[in-house]
Amino acid sequence: MVQESLIPLNTNGQYNHRDYRDLPELDLVAVNQKLSQADAYTLVKWGYETFKEGMVMTTSFGIQAAGMLHLVISVVPNMPIIWIDTGYLPVETYKFAEELIERLKLNIKVYQSPMSPGRMEALYGKLWAEKDIDALNRYDQIRKVEPMQRALKELKATAWLAGLRGEQTKHRQGLDRISKQSDIYKILPILSWNARDIYQYLTAHDLPYHPFFDLGYTTVGDWHSSRPLTADDTDERDTRFHGLKQECGLHLPQTQEEAQSLDSSSL
Repeated sequence: MVQESLIPLNTNGQYNHRDYRDLPELDLVAVNQKLSQADAYTLVKWGYETFKEGMVMTTSFGIQAAGMLHLVISVVPNMPIIWIDTGYLPVETYKFAEELIERLKLNIKVYQSPMSPGRMEALYGKLWAEKDIDALNRYDQIRKVEPMQRALKELKATAWLAGLRGEQTKHRQGLDRISKQSDIYKILPILSWNARDIYQYLTAHDLPYHPFFDLGYTTVGDWHSSRPLTADDTDERDTRFHGLKQECGLHLPQTQEEAQSLDSSSL
């Protein structure tokens, strides 16, 4: 276990900062080549040294969330961590989140839609129950995408750490470790990790899985759009969103073709 921050402190015991708004445009090809063999700790450290207080992290407190959370705060203990609470998470997720927030002393930033679940259902019906891409995308826009965009704006984020892994979907296999989504840089420290790497990290640091792991879940989101993996599933992401789509909308597509790919359950 890392015992102290890898980020240098100044003489007053505070993190060294600079004005992240003056950050120059990065040459992503060169940066990805330079950091292609860097381990996850090094990539987080590079991110903080580059973006300073402009870097944030997101978490959904999913099955293996404890690993990424622990790794990041081992490097930057007070990292702002955005949690988009849809209002539809399982009871177990809320309890798991509280356990990790307390245990890891997380600097959590909770964001929710300004439209309550009750109001949304009154106006649009139970969007999450419809086996229709347009309905599911509207649900994601209201409950996830809008709060996330607001969080990035209010926190003045210039870089976003996310726990995506290449083995999760074919789309994610083609991602770079550092990219740009709109005007925000995205950093994926554990992109190359597989399930065994996650297991070894959690074991080494005595970190828990989400309690749904023992019920056969390999991924978990809202209570109404997640289910355990079965023998008939060809991909673990088929257990989300009725098997109609594999991305929730936070990792926005850059092209129409990519959007169609993300909505496909046969990635």
